[in-house]
Amino acid sequence: MALSRRSQLLAWEIVCIFWVAFAGSLLHFAFELTEYWRPMALFAAVNESAWEHVKMYFWPGVAYALAQYTYSRGIANNYWLGKLAALAITPTVIFVSYFSYMAAVMAAGVTPSLPIMLTIMFLGITIGQLVSWRILLAPQMTLRTGPIAAGYAALLLAFGTFTYLPPRVFLFENFYCYRYTGDFGILPDYELYRVFYRGEQAGGGVNYCATPTQIATGG
Repeated sequence: MALSRRSQLLAWEIVCIFWVAFAGSLLHFAFELTEYWRPMALFAAVNESAWEHVKMYFWPGVAYALAQYTYSRGIANNYWLGKLAALAITPTVIFVSYFSYMAAVMAAGVTPSLPIMLTIMFLGITIGQLVSWRILLAPQMTLRTGPIAAGYAALLLAFGTFTYLPPRVFLFENFYCYRYTGDFGILPDYELYRVFYRGEQAGGGVNYCATPTQIATGG
C-alpha cells in the first residue's frame, strides 16, 4: 500500500535526522584524517568551538536537501522555505540548548556529560527537520524568491567563511575539553590535539581531554 503524502515526507525527514547526525559526526574527525587539508576545513570541524560543531551538521543538511528535492518536489509545498527553516533552526536550537546546559553545569560545578551533549545535537537536528516537515505539509504559500535566496546566501556565506575568517568572540573560540584556549579558526599546530594517536607523536589519542601540558609530559 502506497504511503500517504504526509507519511512520505515524514519518512524523508526522519532519514535526514539520522543522516545529518551520522555524516556530521564523521566530519568531526575529517580534518585530522585528511592530515589537515585546508579545503576540508570548509566542511569539517577544525577546532572545538561551538560554531565548528554546528558547521559539521550544516553541510550534510544542505546535501540532503539537494538530493531530496529530486524525489519530493512533486509532493512537498514550500520546499525551499522548509529546508531553509531546518538549516537555520538546527544550529539555533543547538546553541541555545548547549549554552544553557553549560551555564547550568558551571553554576553547579559539575563535569559536563558527553551523552547530554550528543542529545543536544540530536535534539537540534530533530526539531529542525520537524519544522521543515510541517512547512512542507502546509498549504502552498505565496513567497518571493528573493528573501529565501538571501537566507540561503547568508547561511552559505557564514558557514563558508567563518572557519577561515572567524570573528573573535566566544562562539568561534576553541573550547578544548571545556576550556577556552584563545585560538580561533584553523589552529597553528594540531599535534597536541590529535584524536588518532600515532605513537610517535604527542597526540591526545584516547586521552582526549588531557590538557596539552599533560599530553606532552605524559602526566
